Amino acid sequence: MSYIDLKSAPKREERLKACIAHGGSICDLGGKGKKSCLVDDGERGFTQGSICLLLPALAMLNTLPDNVVLMHSAIGCGTCTHSQNANVRFGGNVRWGAVKDGIWLSTALNETDVIGGGEEKLEQAIIEADERYKPFSISVVSGCVPGIIGDDIDNVVKQLQPRVKAKLLPVHCEGFKTKIWATAYDAVYHSIGRTLLESNGAQETVTGEGEPGLTPYQGLERLPRTVNLMNVSSMGRVDELELTRLLTSLGLEVNVFPVFAHPAGMVTATQAALSVSTCPTHDDYFLTYLEERFGVPYLLKHMPIGIENSGLWLRDVARHFGQEAQAEALIRHEEEQLQAALAEFRPLFAGKTVFVSAGEFRALATARLLEELGFRVTGIRSFHHDEFAQGEYDKLAASAQEDYPIDIANVQPFEEANLLKRIKPDLFLGHANGNATAAKLGIATHVIYNTGLAYIGYRGAYDLARRLARQLKNPSYNRRLAENLRLPYSDTWYEAPPFSYINSRGGATQ
Repeated sequence: MSYIDLKSAPKREERLKACIAHGGSICDLGGKGKKSCLVDDGERGFTQGSICLLLPALAMLNTLPDNVVLMHSAIGCGTCTHSQNANVRFGGNVRWGAVKDGIWLSTALNETDVIGGGEEKLEQAIIEADERYKPFSISVVSGCVPGIIGDDIDNVVKQLQPRVKAKLLPVHCEGFKTKIWATAYDAVYHSIGRTLLESNGAQETVTGEGEPGLTPYQGLERLPRTVNLMNVSSMGRVDELELTRLLTSLGLEVNVFPVFAHPAGMVTATQAALSVSTCPTHDDYFLTYLEERFGVPYLLKHMPIGIENSGLWLRDVARHFGQEAQAEALIRHEEEQLQAALAEFRPLFAGKTVFVSAGEFRALATARLLEELGFRVTGIRSFHHDEFAQGEYDKLAASAQEDYPIDIANVQPFEEANLLKRIKPDLFLGHANGNATAAKLGIATHVIYNTGLAYIGYRGAYDLARRLARQLKNPSYNRRLAENLRLPYSDTWYEAPPFSYINSRGGATQ
C-alpha cells in the first residue's frame, strides 16, 4: 500500500529514519569515513524551543489562490500567518500583478471544546467559510489540540463535502507528532494528492486494511515537453524565473508547482513529461507519488545552487530529453559569463571563513557555492539529516581544506553559540530569524532565505556574491552589537564541548 492511501503522511523519523541530534564533522558524514546511518544519534539532554511543522505547512497553503486556510486548533496556532502574509501579497503581485491577502480562519478551540470535542465547531466553520468567501478550496488544517482530544477532521470533511461547493483538503499538522518539521511538506502534498489530483482519473479500490485506496491511472494525456518545477516556498519568483529561463532555453515548458498555483489547475502536474526537484528535502514524497500513480518520472538529486550544482541539475534534465549537446553549450556560456562577473569579488573572499545554517539541502548546497566563490567553510548546521543529502556531504568532504564540525540540530542556538565562539568565522549565513546569535557575537551575517532575493542558478550565484561583498566591506553594525550585548550563556558552557548534551541511543551523553 502506498503512503498516499493512508489518512495522513507518516512522520519522517519513521519513513526516512531522519534525525535531528548529531554532532560530528564533514569527514564523519562524507567521503571514506561517512556514517550514513548516524547510529549514535538520539536526543538532547537539554533542548531549546523550535518551530513545529504547522509553520512551513501554512507557508505553502497560504500561497494557494482562491483557497481559505481554516485552522482547527487553539487560537494561538497559525499566528505566523501574520508575517507570512507579506510573502503572499508580494508573491501574488510579481506573478499576477495583483496584491491579495491570504485568507485564514481559526476554530479557536477553548477549554470547553477540549472536554466536549470540536467537530461540531469545525463543521459550522467550514459551512460559514464556504458561504462567505465562496473559494475553490478550503484547507482544513489540524493542530495539536484535535490530535490530543481525538477530533476526526477526515470524517468531518467526508460528511460535509457533499453540502459545500468548495473542495475540502484535510491537512494533518499536529505539531507534537514529529520533531522534523520537513514532515510538513509531506502533509500538504499528501492532501493535495488525495483531494485535488486523484479525482483526475485514478480508480478507487479498497486496500488490505479496509481503507479506500487508488490504483495507478494510465490513461492521462501526456504533455511531452512540460516539466514540473517544484517550489514549496523555498525560492521566490526571481529564482523561479531563473530556472524557467534555463529550462526554456532547452525548449521545455515549465509548470511551477505547488506554491501560487491555482488548485483547479494542479492536474497539470499529473500530465507532465518530467518532475524536477529544486530541493530533495522538500519533494521526495510527492514526486514518488506522481510516478507511482500517474507515471510521471522525476529527478531528485541536486539543488541548483552554485556553479557545479546548477550544471549537474541542468545536465540531468537535458539527458531525460536527449538534449545533452544543447545543455553543454548553455552551461559553457553561462559559466563563462559568471566567472568573468565574479572576478571582482574573489580577492575579497579569498581566505575568508564562513559558517552556514539552514535546512539540510540548502545548507550543504550553499556551502559548496561559497567554496566556489573562494570562501573556506569552517562549520555547517543542518536542521535535520536523511539519506538524500549524502551526495552533498561527499562533495564537501572531497573539497574541504580541513575537517570542520557538522551540527545536526533543529536550531538549538546554545550549540550554535558554543561553536561560533570556537570557530570565529568571518561570515555567518542563516535564515532571516536565525542570525541573531551570530550578530550578537560580532560576526557579519547574511540571510540565506528571502523570497525577494536571488539564490538559485547562475544569476543567484552572482547576486549572492555581490550581497556578501557589500556585507563584508561594512560589518560595523554587528561589531557594535557585540560591544553592547551579551548572550545568556555562561563561561562554563563556552568551555564545554559543543555537543555535550547530545545523548546516544543508549542514553549516555557524548
